[in-house]
Amino acid sequence: MTNAPAAASMRAPSRPSLSVSIRRVPTALLVVYTLLLALGLGLGSAYWAINGAPPFGSLQLGPWQAWPKLGAPEADPYMRAIIARRSDVPLATGEGMGFTASTDNDGRPLDSACSYSIGPVAPIARVWTLTLYDQGGRLPATELGRSSFTSAEVLRDAQDRFSIALSRNVQPGNWLQLPAGGSFTVALRLYDPPGAAGANLEVSDMPVIQQLECGA
Repeated sequence: MTNAPAAASMRAPSRPSLSVSIRRVPTALLVVYTLLLALGLGLGSAYWAINGAPPFGSLQLGPWQAWPKLGAPEADPYMRAIIARRSDVPLATGEGMGFTASTDNDGRPLDSACSYSIGPVAPIARVWTLTLYDQGGRLPATELGRSSFTSAEVLRDAQDRFSIALSRNVQPGNWLQLPAGGSFTVALRLYDPPGAAGANLEVSDMPVIQQLECGA
């Protein structure tokens, strides 16, 4: 028979149990952390919201985007904050509407390394203007000192259709010189259009932005 005390002495010695002490975080510290986190998230989301396009109320027609209520009294707080930050004076509801485009009709971002044509139609309005802006939102400095066309001065064919060339190199006819490099946007402003702003507009009413070729 096996001696019980001897067998017990041959067992591996047991390791001492480790006791982990958990410190309790003071309630006041948790409250301060929560408040700072909420403040950071709130300020961050507000900064993101007013540094981009208005998040609500947009009208999309092909590559052209507008916010019909941007200059209306019922503009939401985001629109008002964005207008105040940019120091913009948007067209009022009774004056007209402004569209912007940062891509062509195929969804490709507008790039100064490429050439484009815009036309052949535009929405009915008493006057419209088409203006270029560089990637910083400024009027580009060009050799001709021109960055826009109006409906009164653009050259048209016998069917009252037009084509505006966007390129860094000289083009015949209606030509707007693109910035030396980087992306750009196009703004189309309609002054005194018939009916409610944007209510009856369709994609077929808007100018087509077609990419022609791209260089280095």
